[in-house]
Amino acid sequence: MPLRLNRRHLLLGSTSLALTAAACGTPNRPLPPAPTGPFRHGVASGEPDATSVVLWTAVTEDGGGELSWQVATDEAFEDLVVEASEIREYIRMNPVSTYKFVATGLEPDRWYFYRALHNGEASPVGRTRTLPVQPRASFNIAFCSCSNYPAGYFNAYREMANTPDLDLVLHLGDYIYEYGHGGYATEDAEDMGRVPDPRHECLTYADYAARHAQYKSDPDLQAAHAAAPWFITWDDHEVANDTWSGGAENHNDGEGEWSSRRSEALRAFHDWNPTREPADMIGGLKTIEIAGLATIVLTESRHTARTEQLTFDSFPIAYDAEDTPENRALVAEWLRDVVGDPSREMLGMAQIEAIAAAFRTSREGGTPWQVLGGQVLLGKLNMPNYVEALPGWLKWIVRNREPLAWEYVLRSRFDSPFSFDSWDGYPAERERLYAAVLDATDGMIALAGDTHNFWTCALATEAGRSVGYEFGTTSISSPSEFEGIPAPGVHFGRITEAANAEILHHEPYRRGFIRLSLTRDAVEADYVEVSTVKRTGYDAGIDSRWRVTRGAGGLVLDAI
Repeated sequence: MPLRLNRRHLLLGSTSLALTAAACGTPNRPLPPAPTGPFRHGVASGEPDATSVVLWTAVTEDGGGELSWQVATDEAFEDLVVEASEIREYIRMNPVSTYKFVATGLEPDRWYFYRALHNGEASPVGRTRTLPVQPRASFNIAFCSCSNYPAGYFNAYREMANTPDLDLVLHLGDYIYEYGHGGYATEDAEDMGRVPDPRHECLTYADYAARHAQYKSDPDLQAAHAAAPWFITWDDHEVANDTWSGGAENHNDGEGEWSSRRSEALRAFHDWNPTREPADMIGGLKTIEIAGLATIVLTESRHTARTEQLTFDSFPIAYDAEDTPENRALVAEWLRDVVGDPSREMLGMAQIEAIAAAFRTSREGGTPWQVLGGQVLLGKLNMPNYVEALPGWLKWIVRNREPLAWEYVLRSRFDSPFSFDSWDGYPAERERLYAAVLDATDGMIALAGDTHNFWTCALATEAGRSVGYEFGTTSISSPSEFEGIPAPGVHFGRITEAANAEILHHEPYRRGFIRLSLTRDAVEADYVEVSTVKRTGYDAGIDSRWRVTRGAGGLVLDAI
């Protein structure tokens, strides 16, 4: 979830000035012609283990016949190691059919090429890799989140596909967005030819399947899927904004039963992605073992245990209340007793105990790195006091042009978290998670998405004990609420860092992903940025680079 007062509005969206690099001198990269034939949605692979991987494709205008899968050690498919076929009979043409196949009997830690054939016509070729069972010198991962089709081109996916030596991709949620045209981040969709399909908000299986199909038609996303295997987790927008275990902010009684909408959305998610499907469509933790290097645990933070999010509607004082000791005491009491209620959950104790067990086994087995892949930010992030931090001219603009944002500015005087959808809305359970992690290991590396900003956080318990470090990735294309603020010379990231001890780095103006390189001695993170998502031409660069090593007292972080 991006950091905004209401997820249907940008913080200061209507006063937009383009602060991001527009790459005006970068020529457009021509998009390929619209594909024809049966494989217009590409191919993908996912959830590998040491001896198997899930393969996926879709067949357009599927009238039945023979569907075959081939896996080979070479791109020419001369050395086939897996070949399987099935015959399907249809009475009438299906507009699009999706297919998955689990390729088994593979060798550990090896690259393979794969393709599907429909009545003899071959799909594009994908490349995949099994996980290692013996230690290797290094392992390279790209992780990303928040790919919003109408918000912009998927240039970051193109850059990911062009990344050399990429072993695995982790998508940490918001793979699609459910909003209809005219909703969040669709302002430029018509100009870019990226109007969401369907044009209305997704509610049914057919809606969600059509939206997934549209995303999978994107050539940059197809290229990223074909380059390496993926693990894909969800956040909220795979179903609806601010999902919790019993509903969502972006769901109302007029949109049908929540359980039905969720079931149909998750069914479409699994149909359109290379996943191993849990019986209840939800499942739980996913554990990825990179032998001799890392244990990565991916969480389920929406549908299993999450308590409904608090909002600023329940804030104990009016946004424009006087800044008095009495009002500050009311806010502090509310944060302690309501936000900090120990019964509030995001993961639930079953997941927390499973995380601790996986990390304990990992450390006892000599694996150097324990990695927690979540969706929302763990680091403690309070709003800076914008009344004090912003120059007078900017406050005048906000006060006179953006009443919702001005409410946010005034509320920032009272030491409130930015968001109650992140871990700051569940602080008691965060402490339980930290205690379990520290009982199992001397520190972890956390990965997060959701916010459309880059972050580096030093994680610590309320008592100040270090828990490790967090790398938060920006979005593939979803906008940051800070992008449109007409504030030349004002860097909101530096303001955030100055007001929050745990926030070591905040970059609010870039789109991209994070590239991780794992070795036994270090984990290095490159924050890869693309200069624009509004054109198909772009420049790529590095926002910042970070290295985690292990010292005598635990994990050590350095900027490099």
